[in-house]
Amino acid sequence: MENFIIAARNVGADVQRISNLEELVAYIDERIEGGLLLSPCPSLKRAGLSAMLKTAGVDVVEEEFRAHGASAAAGLTGANFGIAATGTVVLESTDEAVRIATTLPEKHFVLLDPRKILATADEAVPLLGDFHKQMPQAYLAYITGPSRTADIERVLTIGVHGPAELHILLLEGLSEDLMER
Repeated sequence: MENFIIAARNVGADVQRISNLEELVAYIDERIEGGLLLSPCPSLKRAGLSAMLKTAGVDVVEEEFRAHGASAAAGLTGANFGIAATGTVVLESTDEAVRIATTLPEKHFVLLDPRKILATADEAVPLLGDFHKQMPQAYLAYITGPSRTADIERVLTIGVHGPAELHILLLEGLSEDLMER
């Protein structure tokens, strides 16, 4: 896990160990002003995050992501797994709501159970084969740090083509299933 944290921080992600759901809700609530796109991830639903966030006063958006995506302050998703060597989070993003939550808002919060961190991308190869067999039309997103580009006069710019901030929140007990977000 330490290698993942170091690698993710080296590419600009904010990585935090979160001990419980209450701490998670407080962390998010302190960092956003505006709507939060809550993606339809099984582990997030099972944890009851929508109700907890709403109780804390967060403006939770769970429908009509196209209408709210550009104006939302942040998106919240789960991750299928992480890759320690690069600090990458990988998530199945076939659902358009997940793609919108990870690309349009200025901030992306992603929950990852640290038990789902693989050492290298090579360890993901068998898992990717399983994804392809179970969901041949699935999209997978590999997210390494906040959005960055050097398209504009070869000057590195953060946040032009996606979120300017990536917050990876490590919460043990969320889900051990690498096929589930």
